[in-house]
Amino acid sequence: MTSKPLILAVTGCISGVAHTYMAAEVIETICRELGYKASVETQGALGIENPHAAELIEKADLVIFSADVTIAGRERFVGRRIIDTDIQTVLKSPEKIREAIVRILYLQNGFVMPL
Repeated sequence: MTSKPLILAVTGCISGVAHTYMAAEVIETICRELGYKASVETQGALGIENPHAAELIEKADLVIFSADVTIAGRERFVGRRIIDTDIQTVLKSPEKIREAIVRILYLQNGFVMPL
């Protein structure tokens, strides 16, 4: 990885309202704090917002699915490294998501983890 890692996320909750957008915000915050680029697609009551284009998916270093429902179009992400979790883990234990991101992007690629 020579540039900032690109992380894509897809969030969706059962009611498709508050938790969908809250999880998106948490993921964006984690990525910003780590200095990574992030883009979040939400699948909620308003339908799919900010859908990830195929070109963006191809460039993604990591994809995070944070959902309590079936992700529409999940097959678009075949071949990408994926963190698959529920909404509550993102909302109540964001440090677990942060740790998983760092481990996947650094340890699996032989990079030194930032302090």
